[in-house]
Amino acid sequence: MQVTSHAVAFTVADETTSTEFFTKHLGFQKQMSAPGFASLLHEASGLNVIFHRTGLEVLPENIRHQEQSGVILALVVPDIEAELARLSAEGVTITLPLRDEEWGERLFMIADPNGVLIEFVQWATPDGKAPTGEWTTE
Repeated sequence: MQVTSHAVAFTVADETTSTEFFTKHLGFQKQMSAPGFASLLHEASGLNVIFHRTGLEVLPENIRHQEQSGVILALVVPDIEAELARLSAEGVTITLPLRDEEWGERLFMIADPNGVLIEFVQWATPDGKAPTGEWTTE
C-alpha cells in the first residue's frame, strides 16, 4: 500500500468552534472549508485534522449523527512543560494534569469546546523517542 497523505477526522456539533480552537491554541491553519466541514493543517508536522458537523450528508447514514467519542489526538512535543505553561496562560483547561508513566511517557490532556481530546506527549528517553519493544510490569 502506498499512502500519499494522512488525516484524522472528527464529527463534532460545531466545526467552527473546533477550527477556532485548533488555530488559536495548537498552531493549525485552515486549508479549506465549506458549510459543515473544515480541513486544517499543522505545517510543521504535516498532520491534517478534519472536522465534520454532525448530520452532514457526506457521512455514512449509520454514523452521521454520532459525535467523536473515545478518540484521543496525541501530539508529541519536545518541551511538555513549556506547552503546559503556554496553554494554561492562554486559559485552556487542562483535563488531565501532567503525569509520568512507567514506560517513559510524560503527558497531559486538554479538550476543545466540542470535547475532542488532545494529549500532549514527551518521551522521557535519552533520544526523546518512544521506547521500542514490549513493556511489562514484571
